[in-house]
Amino acid sequence: MKQSLIQSLKYAVLASSLALSPLTLAQAATPQHTGINMDSSATISVYDSNNYQVNESSKMFPEPIQGMVQHVIALPKLADEQHYKLEVSIGQKKWVDCNKHGLSGTLQHMTLSGWGYEYYQVNTITEGPSTMMACFDMAKTEAFLTIPGSLMLNYDSRLPKVFYLPQGAQLRYRIWNTNGEYHYSPEK
Repeated sequence: MKQSLIQSLKYAVLASSLALSPLTLAQAATPQHTGINMDSSATISVYDSNNYQVNESSKMFPEPIQGMVQHVIALPKLADEQHYKLEVSIGQKKWVDCNKHGLSGTLQHMTLSGWGYEYYQVNTITEGPSTMMACFDMAKTEAFLTIPGSLMLNYDSRLPKVFYLPQGAQLRYRIWNTNGEYHYSPEK
């Protein structure tokens, strides 16, 4: 009986530590800025086939073809880049009703032949799944809808992050500070 009480206490302690873990994870995963607005210090350039300009940092990447737009994110140099991440979401602004709406599209991870540099491409974006609730007020609001998933990249100011998206698509990004401590699961 004493053994089963000890075992029950062990499970209770384990359950309570696991119950607290999501709070700790949620707190550690929030964007944290260290005195400067990281999101505004990055620059983004957008080119289509009509206004393409060769930049020194991205000249090795292909020009955008007709109907596609090249988005180039240049990140500022930081002393401790290993503590930062870049999150990217791709989508479009749409007028939506009270239902939950989404878009469909596939983000492809590409490698620049001969260089080994990475870039990303979405060939098409279409209307995606939606709930079908009755919206009685009929009001529509503008919302940024995304294709499934977001991309989390290591922060690296040496090379630009290059994306090719169909015309009408937008890229949004934010920079995360990841210098929180690691938390460990209990040993068994």
